[in-house]
Amino acid sequence: QVQLVESGGGSVQAGGSLRLSCAASGSTTSRNAMGWFRQAPGKGREGVAAIKTGGGSTDYADSVKGRFTISQNDAKDTVYLQMNSLKPEDTAMYYCAAQTRTRRWWGYLSETTYDYWGQGTQVTVSS
Repeated sequence: QVQLVESGGGSVQAGGSLRLSCAASGSTTSRNAMGWFRQAPGKGREGVAAIKTGGGSTDYADSVKGRFTISQNDAKDTVYLQMNSLKPEDTAMYYCAAQTRTRRWWGYLSETTYDYWGQGTQVTVSS
């Protein structure tokens, strides 16, 4: 059983930075990976970044490579998304997600990989 609580969203001007946090419950033995997804109004949910809980390997969407960085703390109970050089196109609701070890792996940035989701935190980037 996993619960996810997101924080850190807000409004920022283009070129600015934000850091999102996701506090996760549940042991690391049950959480195989954590991911960040986003959804803009009228659009589907897009995988942004993900990290393997145990090994720390990561993957990013092409649209955010070089600008966003996903990381986790040493206790592996919090995952972060550092967002730099933000663009208006980054405006979306950002969701934290967790994959348990019992769920099939469909890919780092595949929505179907994950079986637990946070409530979302809004990120708004103005031009």
